[in-house]
Amino acid sequence: MGDTPRSSPLSRRRFLSASAAAGLAAGAAGALSACGGSDSGGNSSGKTTIEWWNITTTDPAKGVWAQRAREFEKQNPDVTIKIVTLENEAYKSKMTALTASGKLPDIFHTWGGGVLKQQIDAGLVEDLTSSTASWRDAYVPASLEAYQFEDKTYGIPFDIGAVGFWYNKALFASAGITTPPTTWSGYLDAVQKLKSKGITPIALAGKEKWPGMYFWAYLAMRTAGLEAMQKAATENDFTGEGFVKAGQHLKDLVALQPFQQGFLGAGYSTPSGEAAAVGNGKAAMELMGQWAPSVQKSSGKGLGKDLGFFSFPAVEGGAGALTEVFGGGGGHALRKGAPKAALEFVKFFGATAFDEKLVKETGLVPVVKDAADALTDPNLKLVSDALNQATGFQLYLDQAYAPAVGQEVNDSVAALIAGNKSPEQVARSITQVAKSA
Repeated sequence: MGDTPRSSPLSRRRFLSASAAAGLAAGAAGALSACGGSDSGGNSSGKTTIEWWNITTTDPAKGVWAQRAREFEKQNPDVTIKIVTLENEAYKSKMTALTASGKLPDIFHTWGGGVLKQQIDAGLVEDLTSSTASWRDAYVPASLEAYQFEDKTYGIPFDIGAVGFWYNKALFASAGITTPPTTWSGYLDAVQKLKSKGITPIALAGKEKWPGMYFWAYLAMRTAGLEAMQKAATENDFTGEGFVKAGQHLKDLVALQPFQQGFLGAGYSTPSGEAAAVGNGKAAMELMGQWAPSVQKSSGKGLGKDLGFFSFPAVEGGAGALTEVFGGGGGHALRKGAPKAALEFVKFFGATAFDEKLVKETGLVPVVKDAADALTDPNLKLVSDALNQATGFQLYLDQAYAPAVGQEVNDSVAALIAGNKSPEQVARSITQVAKSA
C-alpha cells in the first residue's frame, strides 16, 4: 500500500512510557475461568474458538465490530469468534486479574505502554514481529509505537488519536466566547463566563476517575514538560515543582465549581453521565479522546454542527508546548500460543476497506495509510491535524506506567478533585507507589 503525507510528520512523534515493574503480583482476586480456545488452534472436531475481549460497548462501533466477526466466520467456517465486551474500568480490573493468573484471552484490547510491557515480561504475549512483517507497513508508523519494545512488535492498532476539549459552539456563543481559549488563564475565564450565564461549563465522569486524570496529565505536560515527565517516570519521582503546580492549577479549576451536579458519582457513557451531558446540551464541554462524538451521540442526542474541538491550552510560564499532545490509541494483542486463526482475524480486522468503514461509521482516526482519505469529519480532522503537527506525544498515564502506578495516578487525582488530597499529596502518593512498584 502506498505512503501518504500523514505518515511522515506522525512518525516524528514519540510515545513516552515508563518501564514496567519487573515481575508480576502473585495470585488473583477470585477464581477466573481460563480464556481462549485450545493451544493447538483447534479441537477434536476440527473447530477453533477464538475469544476476543474488547471495550467497544456502544453503537455504532459495537455492531460494526460484531458484524466483522461474523464476516470472518463466514469466510472461515471452522472458526468461531467469541466476543467478550466489557466497560473500560471492568475490563482493566478483569485483565489485571487474568494477568496475575497467567492466562490471557486469545485476542485482547491493549493501549500498549507499561501495562502491555508487564504482560510481555511475564511471557504472556505473542511476539508478532515476524508474523506481521509482510503487512505491518500498511499502518501509519506512529500508530504502532505504543506496541513496540526493543524493536519487536506485540500489538496491531485499530485506533489512534488525541485528547482535547469537545465543546458546544452554541453555548460558548451564548456566553460571549467567540474563540476557544489557548491559554490556561483564558480557559478559566471561559469557565467563569459560562457559569455567569447559568451554563454548566464541564461534564466529568468522576466515578470512573480516568477522565479526571486527563486534566492533571495535560497540566503536568504543560507545566513540567514532556522531558520532566519522562525523567519522573524513569526515576520514579513525581514530586518536582512542575507536578505540584499541575495539581494546583487543577485545584484552581475545581474551586470554580465547573462540573455538573453529582459529577463525583457520574459515569462516562451512562444515560446520565459525562458524554450524555454534553451530547444533550446540559454542559458546555468535556475533555475527552477522539471517540467523544460517537459516545455523545450514543449516550445522548449529539450536537451535530454545534460540536467543536480545541486543544488543551498552554500554561503561562510552563515548560510544555501547545503542540505536545496527550492521548494514544487502541490495539489488539494475542496471548502467547494463541491459535493461528487469532492472528488471521487481527489481519482481517485491519484491512484497508474495513479501516475506511471504521473511520466513516464509527469516528475513528485512520491507522491504515490508504484509509486516510476516508476521514471527512471536520472535528476529527482537527484531531488528526493536532497529531500531524505534534512536537511530542504522551501516552495515557494509566497505560504508560505500570498498572499500580497508573491506578494511583487515577485515584490520587480523583481525590484532589473531590477535595480530599492536596497537590503535594498527589505528587507524593504517586511517587511512593512508583518507588515500590
